[in-house]
Amino acid sequence: MTASCAGREHGSTGGGARLTVLALLPVVLAATPVAAQTPTCASDNAGLTVPAGFCVLVAADSFGQVVGDPRPQVRHLTVLENGDVLVAVSGRDSGGVVLLRDTNGDGVADVRRVVARDNMASDVQMYVSKGVPWLYYSTYHEVIRFRWNASAGRVEGPPDTVVSRIAGGRQHGRKTFVLADDGRLFVNHGAPSNSCQSDDREKASRGMDPCPLLDSTGGIWRYDAETSGQLGSSGERFATGMRNTVALTVHPTSGDLYAVIHGRDQLGQLWGYSDTASAEKPAEEFVKVTRGTDVGWPYCYYDPALSRKVLSPEYGGDGSAVGRCAGKTLPLVAFPAHWAPDGLTFYTGPQFPDTFRDGAFIAFHGSWNRAPLPQQGYNVVFVPFANGQPGKWSVFATGFQERGSRPVDVAVGPDGSLYVSDDAGGRVYRVVYRGGR
Repeated sequence: MTASCAGREHGSTGGGARLTVLALLPVVLAATPVAAQTPTCASDNAGLTVPAGFCVLVAADSFGQVVGDPRPQVRHLTVLENGDVLVAVSGRDSGGVVLLRDTNGDGVADVRRVVARDNMASDVQMYVSKGVPWLYYSTYHEVIRFRWNASAGRVEGPPDTVVSRIAGGRQHGRKTFVLADDGRLFVNHGAPSNSCQSDDREKASRGMDPCPLLDSTGGIWRYDAETSGQLGSSGERFATGMRNTVALTVHPTSGDLYAVIHGRDQLGQLWGYSDTASAEKPAEEFVKVTRGTDVGWPYCYYDPALSRKVLSPEYGGDGSAVGRCAGKTLPLVAFPAHWAPDGLTFYTGPQFPDTFRDGAFIAFHGSWNRAPLPQQGYNVVFVPFANGQPGKWSVFATGFQERGSRPVDVAVGPDGSLYVSDDAGGRVYRVVYRGGR
């Protein structure tokens, strides 16, 4: 098939080469997907540790061969109703949205094709509008969509830019998003800062007050999923005080918006907190988000030892004073500091035991700044929910760090399998349940 490669350019961040989004790529698939009912797990669970009754296989790896980049970053993913997996892969030289298809039922993708070329691809979702499926993906500054041909497994027609010129910088620049059934499009605007200091990450530099970054970043903005040509500045600032909210989802039954937020860094290095305090504070916050939610960044952070929001040192805090932080949104769950939550999904699949029903899976990318204590995170956590309230969380899958992997996202397949993307090892893991109920 002859495909048009007419495209349009958009600017890079940080001085990289300019990028081209291709309008259509020759990705006609002769094979059709096969639902893998009993995929074969790896004998060593692919190096991971999961609860009894579960097992793991690598659904796809070696993404560099697909996108033509030796160091691809396998970021967020979504699983379609037919079992196809779409993965956003970014790379210095090339990347894009990659389709994974299993045609023989063994659980491993034997077809891997780039369906939209963009080396800043970050997140990918599917949305059906008036009976027409659309593939949406995000970059550092845009949300773009293509019409989707489900039977052929390819995009059609020219790209449609839904939102452009979204604010942000290279720090926390990746845009993640979620689409609600009613057409709301929620986009994370990560703040390009640690704590809105006059000199970012400089020792004892005071915070700007008010913080000007909150005008365009540090929160979640709402747009219309079906309107083309929106500007980042034209959206509604739906929630604020959220430094960087990579992990974002809408509950599949209630429609409520949930998020897990990256907390600030370097309380010890910048403000003389003890090594232990700097490693263990602040908590990573799991919150329910409604219009007007204010989590408090940069003025406040959540202290897990005190179980309350306290004033940041950049704004005169002494490690215990509450001050202007009274009334800020508190977390449903407080996770250990610096674990870096990147992916969130609620489990409504048919495969796992009933104890997992409506619970949340969270992918943690792992820490870099807990020294001199050991670095932590690098795992998938499960939070049970009952009547909309969270229970005690537990680590569901670990061993990623030892494998050279760092989890990014989690998604549930139509058969109930849990997929986990890994941007360090360049893999997609698949967790299935084998035990009795």
